[in-house]
Amino acid sequence: MRTLTYYVAASLDGLIAAPDGTADLFPWSAGLVEYANTRMPETVPTAYRAAAGLDGAANRRFDTVLMGRRTYEAAGPNTPSPWRHLRQYVVSRTLAADPHPEVALLAGDPVAGVRRLKRAPGLGLWLSGGGALAGALLPEIDELIVKRYPVALGAGIPLFGTASAPHRFTLASSRAFDGGVVMDTYTADRPGAEG
Repeated sequence: MRTLTYYVAASLDGLIAAPDGTADLFPWSAGLVEYANTRMPETVPTAYRAAAGLDGAANRRFDTVLMGRRTYEAAGPNTPSPWRHLRQYVVSRTLAADPHPEVALLAGDPVAGVRRLKRAPGLGLWLSGGGALAGALLPEIDELIVKRYPVALGAGIPLFGTASAPHRFTLASSRAFDGGVVMDTYTADRPGAEG
């Protein structure tokens, strides 16, 4: 079965974006970019792959990206298909149809939709954002990769939206980069998984 990975940037206070949805407040880290691009080149948007030296790079971990409507819209009106090299899904209760021929709408219950995608063949599923969608999909998240930046936003969009049920994760690895950025990787603790 395929796994769902929430790979996201966050502030020290657990926010993934400012109140207006902008996420350009996180400082640049060349070491992190190099590390992530080597291990997960498919997470670089199509428009930036050539500049990053990734044009034609094979997908290593993911062949599918899921995003909430606001995350999709944040890609900008000039980028209606932000990750052309992946199967793209927008999870939304407000959109009536696929927003672009290369981007499918995943309407209805997001948990049921992700469970269907997990049963299909292929590489892993990458949850790009946003926080509300991550909160809704929290029971289905198998892996959490958080790029923690040394900045406190004070207010904004929480990592898991307004999710209120507790879910435990185990730290699998932690790596520090220039500029004080830390990438933490967690695996979900599943009931009954212990031997």
